[in-house]
Amino acid sequence: MEESDLFERYLSRLRLAAPPPPTERGLRDLHLAHLLHVPFENFDIHLGRPIDLAPQAVLGKIVTQGRGGFCYELNSAFAWLLGRCGLRAELLQARVYGADGSLGLPFDHLALRVTLGGERFLADVGFGASAWYPLRLDAAGPQSDPGGVFELRRVPAESVGADADETWELHRDGRAVYRLDGRTRKLDEFEAMCLYHQTSPESHFTKKPLCTRLLSDGGRVTLSGSALVMTAPDGTRAERQLDRPALEAAYAEHFGYAPAVVPVR
Repeated sequence: MEESDLFERYLSRLRLAAPPPPTERGLRDLHLAHLLHVPFENFDIHLGRPIDLAPQAVLGKIVTQGRGGFCYELNSAFAWLLGRCGLRAELLQARVYGADGSLGLPFDHLALRVTLGGERFLADVGFGASAWYPLRLDAAGPQSDPGGVFELRRVPAESVGADADETWELHRDGRAVYRLDGRTRKLDEFEAMCLYHQTSPESHFTKKPLCTRLLSDGGRVTLSGSALVMTAPDGTRAERQLDRPALEAAYAEHFGYAPAVVPVR
């Protein structure tokens, strides 16, 4: 498919009639639209399908097949889209904090830095529940967002190694989320960790199938294994177990596609 056709279909997937202007407002609109319409999901891992990070493969999955993906796919595709909209995005690697407070491996996560009018933003449409809008990388103190109160705290160079560039820790509602390395990366540098997250029993992505997206009212719909979880804007959750036919119907209703094979675990 021609790039121009991919671009138009990508915008259509986000329910956008035309590309937004390359402004902060345009960036915010693209970011929110992506979270609303493209789910975070790990289906292929549980179907034994290797994930291909080549741009045409990722764009084909998200744009042509109407699927979602995890961070390496979602944020690399979003970087491509931003570029076609006149916005410059760079790939950054991050180490994610575990529930026990331990720091994950390098290249655990892929996020984006977008430079616009001399100001730098952290854009991330590949982290499940996250900020609705890009965060200012150079802002001091908390940043309020419908997704929570976020803060990017500078990490001193002596704490991360002599070869480190700028480093930030992202906090959400006072809790450390990930440590972000400011050095620009290439997509192939994420290949090894992408494979790790597909195959390692230590990776949380291999534990169970997951598909989730933000809802326009501020809630969230999630399919986790065979459970449908509806999270209200105030954070209250309603969960119920589904049999296979109901699970297939839930994917079609909430995510716009009914996979030929639905992994259940």
